[in-house]
Amino acid sequence: MTWNCILERVAETKSTNDDLLARWRAGELIDPVARIAQKQTAGKGRAGRSWLANPEDSLCFSLAYPFRRNPAELSGLSLLVGLAVIAGIAGALEIPQSNLHQQGLRLKWPNDLLLNNAKLGGILIEGGQTKVGAPTWMIIGVGINLRNSAAIQTRLKNKNSLGVTSLDQLLPNGKTLPETELLWLKLLESFGQHLQEFDQKGFDVYRQQWMHWDAFQDTEVCITGSGNNPIIGIATGVDASGALLLLQENKTITIHAGDVSLRAKS
Repeated sequence: MTWNCILERVAETKSTNDDLLARWRAGELIDPVARIAQKQTAGKGRAGRSWLANPEDSLCFSLAYPFRRNPAELSGLSLLVGLAVIAGIAGALEIPQSNLHQQGLRLKWPNDLLLNNAKLGGILIEGGQTKVGAPTWMIIGVGINLRNSAAIQTRLKNKNSLGVTSLDQLLPNGKTLPETELLWLKLLESFGQHLQEFDQKGFDVYRQQWMHWDAFQDTEVCITGSGNNPIIGIATGVDASGALLLLQENKTITIHAGDVSLRAKS
């Protein structure tokens, strides 16, 4: 760790995101706080979904971080966090990012990590600003499957969802995963670097880098959610704000992150 961040380790809690959100709402946050739990009894994903994970086989933590930007200027944050996670994984596993890319590690807009089109991890971001001029506190939750992905797959109720994979699939034969503590600290080190630059410069400086990891570049996709009819088009990347660019016939439309789901058109 090379930046000022309070580290908290707990054996069990309902949700590390909810723990930090409660402190933000109570005005108790001063410095960045990273909170990791061995077990989350009510871990959550986007749109109120549950995050399924076996405690001993996953890494689940949250980071409360104060941005100087207002909430409207934080578009693209979930995409930036995905890049920070990849950099942290590369550092912890001592595998170059180029090798991880060759092995099929990718980012799925706006908040998932995929390995060969199966879900490796997810990102959930909540928070906001209590008053004009105050820091914008964002609670960044990360869940990564470490091993035994088959056990998680069997618990999934939605059989039409992406398959599940785990971080150990990236390792060469004979090599084991580092301790969870080391992986956590490497991720936080990466977060410190990426979030500070993002707060200064925004997402646009990361745009091309994110598109390099885009799992659905030039793929026909289907966007669902928010009570709207499905939207179908070819994903052509993201704009300077992190919005998805979707080509439909001879026009390009933008899709902003929210309660929407992206999948390859079947």
